[in-house]
Amino acid sequence: MQEKDASSQGFLPHFQHFATQAIHVGQEPEQWTSRAVVPLISLSTTFKQEAPGQHSGFEYSRSGNPTRNCLEKAVAALDGAKYCLAFASGLAATVTITHLLKAGDQIICVDDVYGGTNRYFRQVASEFGLKISFVDCSKIKLLEAAITPETKRPLALGADICMCSATKYMNGHSDVVMGLVSVNCERLHNRLRFLQNSLGAVPSPLDCYLCNRGLKTLHVRMEKHFKNGMAVAQFLESNPGVEKVIYPGLPSHPQHELAKRQCTGCTGMISFYIKGTLQHAEIFLKNLKLFTLAESLGGFESLAELPAIMTHASVPKNDRDVLGISDTLIRLSVGLEDEKDLLEDLDQALKAAHPPSGSHN
Repeated sequence: MQEKDASSQGFLPHFQHFATQAIHVGQEPEQWTSRAVVPLISLSTTFKQEAPGQHSGFEYSRSGNPTRNCLEKAVAALDGAKYCLAFASGLAATVTITHLLKAGDQIICVDDVYGGTNRYFRQVASEFGLKISFVDCSKIKLLEAAITPETKRPLALGADICMCSATKYMNGHSDVVMGLVSVNCERLHNRLRFLQNSLGAVPSPLDCYLCNRGLKTLHVRMEKHFKNGMAVAQFLESNPGVEKVIYPGLPSHPQHELAKRQCTGCTGMISFYIKGTLQHAEIFLKNLKLFTLAESLGGFESLAELPAIMTHASVPKNDRDVLGISDTLIRLSVGLEDEKDLLEDLDQALKAAHPPSGSHN
């Protein structure tokens, strides 16, 4: 169910109870003998058993941990799922999911997937006999061409797994690396939980505590990310030093209407092509003062990077060219700073890369 949204941007209204669930689900004080309102950080690696093989739900921290349990319950609620499992990173979650497959099975992957996932599929998963097809999933005909009889039924049934990198917006403070997987199918959950325990790619209790704490402000942070992201995107689109802006919140984006139908808003992630060459991109990045030159995204701080040389350097150049990841493509993660400060920083960096006519160096 959804509540009425006051946003004038035309996106879906916010999901009802989202902010409340993020704060309360899985956090019940009654689960602790101390009745602590904030979930405890359970650092113990092992737990006392009442008798051999009889325990209260926890026996060894890799198999299950009280702090991790609080986080997994909360995220399951936010995803509208019955179950959630936390992993040591987003990539660890991806690797675990691929262990559901066997040699000869096919993976159809969106062609502009995260560079680290691209590298894993190309250089690791393929060596185990998995067939990987990278497809522009925005083009239905190309997607249909990649589908084989073995992959038709899951599409007809809908998505079975929701996987996200909690490193980004969910945690939101750039101090945790984590992946989360949510499912509704009990059989699938049991198999993934078995793999989670067997492979051992679990997050630490401290990381679970930090991510769980980040969820409490996710709702209000995303509203600010959207507001700042829209302001930055509109500024860049009107700037003479910018060739093109890629942001679903802008009407100029080819899938803007689709985004409005499917999403409650946009994030602070923006890509744009600066006019000129690699040199112009490097001058722009060098002159940024508020935006930090760094990889990743979704934190409270604003970041800027050059995907061709940084996050997607491991993607073959021919593929980067097809995807439009050129030397002049710049990616921004717009944070929670004051909007005016963000625009002023971008403005002065763009002027450094493209000095106004008549100015003197």
